[in-house]
Amino acid sequence: MRAADDAAAEQRLAEALAGYDQPWSFEVRRRVTVLAADIRQPRLGLSEERWAELARDVDSIVNVAAAVDFLRGYPSLRQTNVLGPLLLAELAMTGRPKPLHHISSVAVFNEVGIEKMGEDDPVAHIDRLFAGYDKSKWAAEAVLRRAREHGLTVTFLRPGAIGGHTRTGVYNPADLSTGLIGAISRFRTVPAFKFLNLAPVDWISRTTAAIVFDPKAWGQNYNLTGRAETLPELVKDMKLAGMNVRIAGWKDWRDDLLRRQETDPVPELDFLVRILSSPTAVKLFEALMFGPEAGSERTEAFVARHRLPQAERYGSEAQLKAFERMAENGVARLPSREDPPYLSFRERMKGQVGPVGEDRDSSCRLAFTLSIASMYQVIRHRRIDVRGQVVCERIHPEPLTVVEGEIQVRPDEGVPRLHSNDHPLLRYRLTLEDRDGNRWWLEGYKTARARRDFWKQTRTLDIAIGREGEPAVLAGVVKVPSSSFLPDQIDGIQVDPRLSSQEQRLAKLAWLSWFFLQMGAGLAEPSLRAAAELLDLRRDAIDRDKDKLARKIRKLMIQREQNR
Repeated sequence: MRAADDAAAEQRLAEALAGYDQPWSFEVRRRVTVLAADIRQPRLGLSEERWAELARDVDSIVNVAAAVDFLRGYPSLRQTNVLGPLLLAELAMTGRPKPLHHISSVAVFNEVGIEKMGEDDPVAHIDRLFAGYDKSKWAAEAVLRRAREHGLTVTFLRPGAIGGHTRTGVYNPADLSTGLIGAISRFRTVPAFKFLNLAPVDWISRTTAAIVFDPKAWGQNYNLTGRAETLPELVKDMKLAGMNVRIAGWKDWRDDLLRRQETDPVPELDFLVRILSSPTAVKLFEALMFGPEAGSERTEAFVARHRLPQAERYGSEAQLKAFERMAENGVARLPSREDPPYLSFRERMKGQVGPVGEDRDSSCRLAFTLSIASMYQVIRHRRIDVRGQVVCERIHPEPLTVVEGEIQVRPDEGVPRLHSNDHPLLRYRLTLEDRDGNRWWLEGYKTARARRDFWKQTRTLDIAIGREGEPAVLAGVVKVPSSSFLPDQIDGIQVDPRLSSQEQRLAKLAWLSWFFLQMGAGLAEPSLRAAAELLDLRRDAIDRDKDKLARKIRKLMIQREQNR
């Protein structure tokens, strides 16, 4: 680790691990010895004694050191990416021979028009590589192959693009895949590509570690690229996630991205724009986008033999956590209210309202369009977007427009409202605006009670209305007419027409299954709570009977002793 001394090196490693949500615990510190060293310096910048000590004590060498920069030329990368691995080969051959495991890259195949990228296939022609980074990785393999020919055990481990962690969502903000996913999600256009050799970092690291610890696997080439992503699969994933993307030619997509970034900059995509602005780096990008799927037969066989997780496509489900983090950090953009609805339907209600605490003497009608931008929105956040109008003459003779509105499904996990036995099924929170520009708020609950009128409970909404920033002035109850429920909320579901008919049916089924499952759980909760409380009361009664019996026994025993 590059640093002024060993203590500083350890601190730098701890900070790097923390940046990727990895622990630097006492147990890790006990097992890891950190040295201040520099792969660009002779003997790693170490003294002769320390170098000799490493040569004597080290059992295996794993080289992950590299300068990853797609804009720098080969001369500026040569010291780190080529001479550095050569120096580690020297360390491996000093004294007792030690295996060297070199983290390379499928960039060694980044020749435009290459037909095969198998683990033992010839790598690209050096004069057909454009980026300095590609050339440096190619040259490193060339010198290490020569060392392999002279008896050194060298293993090449070649990741492609590295995606975020499937469980934690941790990702590399400077990886090309990060910029590509971010740009596609933000601008809803995808460049027409053939394959993306992309795998999650947790699968790559676990497979790498297994290879390093298996002597039978040493000395071979492994493409750690997982299963490649294809254009149709990516487009389908985006569509089902509520992000309908437009496919554009590579040059048109690049020009559009550069134009958008110039007019409305997104700082998180600056690194991608710099790459796309470089003629040399663009060639690298083209090789990535139009190259073949990397072959990985040896890796697949190794994974199967060791019963490791099989390589799966890094699709929407696998990258969900990373995508969430990218959205939080401003790199990507999740589907939102501004996007065309993924699914929508009408809800109409009518009832009576009146001043708070008084009789309900005025009619009130609600006409809403409920929509979701994606199933992710409801599954992860349990939120439904609301648009529409509220007609309430007590407030204004003209309809009020819903400016902002959402429905929370089973808020607070259905826990009963304060000082109440009512379990919330749905919570409505709306901001309304009348024709005069005045703002109002409306809040309402559909609740579940321990009764048998489930059908009524799912259609009844208790509402309160007030001026923005002021307490409620009106309260009342509105209901969904039983005659409109089925045609509006079941038969009337509208799915994004850009989806295929099969995808539309799948979307409708997924929504209805999820929503009715939530409502079923919500309606069951009051009865289950009542039953639990009844059992608690019964247990208390049994305990009281036991105490009473124990007192009688003690009394009899005392009387018996006295009679003696």
